[in-house]
Amino acid sequence: MEIWINPACSKCRGALALLDAEGAGYTVRRYLEDVPSADEIREVLGRLGLEPWDVTRTREAEAKELGVEEWPRDAEHRDRWIEALAAHPKLIQRPIITAEDGTAVVGRSEEAVRDALSRR
Repeated sequence: MEIWINPACSKCRGALALLDAEGAGYTVRRYLEDVPSADEIREVLGRLGLEPWDVTRTREAEAKELGVEEWPRDAEHRDRWIEALAAHPKLIQRPIITAEDGTAVVGRSEEAVRDALSRR
């Protein structure tokens, strides 16, 4: 498993604590420092079964500056969203946990983290 985190995020710290408590093996990716490429974001979106607008933090200052709330949410504009996430990783919802079975979850709740753990 890999978990994409922002160490300043309480949800990320909670997810890490739960993974540790369960003795899970995982690697940490501090995605603000080790920024995922557009291709990596596409791959994770496929694993999540979500669209880029589903994992975009639209209330962040950067999102407001870009005006993402007004962007169309359709296949034609999907790459624009992905490129924005790659250029502005702070906009990526967190934490994202990639499970060993090839899926992924946004681990914002204990239930979601446990879901990822069940996919070992």
